[in-house]
Amino acid sequence: MDLNTELPKEIVEKVFEAVEIAKKTGKLKKGTNETTKAVERGVAKLVVVAKNTNPKEIIMHLPALCEEKSIPFAAVNSKEELGTAAGLGVPTSSVAITQEGEAKSLIKEIADKLKA
Repeated sequence: MDLNTELPKEIVEKVFEAVEIAKKTGKLKKGTNETTKAVERGVAKLVVVAKNTNPKEIIMHLPALCEEKSIPFAAVNSKEELGTAAGLGVPTSSVAITQEGEAKSLIKEIADKLKA
């Protein structure tokens, strides 16, 4: 999986839904620094990055890092949408779900589809 992979619309919708549910019932790490730390510590359950992040170098390390740690990774088109889903009110380049809360089965479903 890399930043250029176009995910099916249904998976993108599920990714946003998982972020929204985790925001309410679990825990999110927001922003690239927090996301990177969560991945390096192995506590991230799902990492989501925005493809329209500029410059791309900010997030380019995340796909490989997630692969190395076997953490599901999804790239969505818009950091504005990602920020909204994470409840930020400002655009964000990446988020990591560290506690799934009620999104656990949804994250498993996303992870299975990303592997397929």
